[in-house]
Amino acid sequence: MAAIPARAVLVDIEGTTTDVRFVHETLFSVARRDLAAHVSAHAGSPEVEAARGAVARERGVSAAAVSDGELAAALLSWIDEDRKETSLKALQGKIWRSAYESGGLRSHVYPDVEPALRRWRDLGVTLAVFSSGSVEAQELLFRHSTAGDLTGLFTRFFDTTTGPKREPGAYEKIAEALGVRAGEVLFLSDVAAELDAAAKAGMRTVQILRPGTARDAEGRHVVAERFDQVAVA
Repeated sequence: MAAIPARAVLVDIEGTTTDVRFVHETLFSVARRDLAAHVSAHAGSPEVEAARGAVARERGVSAAAVSDGELAAALLSWIDEDRKETSLKALQGKIWRSAYESGGLRSHVYPDVEPALRRWRDLGVTLAVFSSGSVEAQELLFRHSTAGDLTGLFTRFFDTTTGPKREPGAYEKIAEALGVRAGEVLFLSDVAAELDAAAKAGMRTVQILRPGTARDAEGRHVVAERFDQVAVA
């Protein structure tokens, strides 16, 4: 692969830096296991009430009409659907914090990721993350990873409060926040629709083909199987 000029590299997490199975089989199972207890113990907290409000809006009722049990049941169904609901992601982040900080959870990061990030950082490239998981969840994942604490490598973390990952506007906002032009940002993701949105915003793109990833059938994006196959100039 020819070197791609970039002042910033923006990375996705699930299926890109991290095995999708860790997210769905480990993180989601922890969230399912602890969600009802967390809702009950933290009723009235901002993250629980934001989720209650989201469920209430979907049902067309007041938040007061959604009991803790109904809230937990609705959120469990959203987890099963892999719903990209911002309030759910924020609540999951709080649950995962407890699991990480107890020492019972370490996040998966592919072994090619950390050396590549350090290499790009040493070149003066700004590194950032864009994930549907909350900023808190992103920071926890990289702080408690099998490769050690990687949070210091990243300048910024972005979640869906910036905008949906399949809409170009989110990527335009990220480039602005990083202080660079969109064309100076390289976005790495396994999801073709996200790469399409980034490309429409003007970013350069590489699809990361981890095991099980569906390759972009139309060949719109450069592809690589690992981060060490991506050259940044």
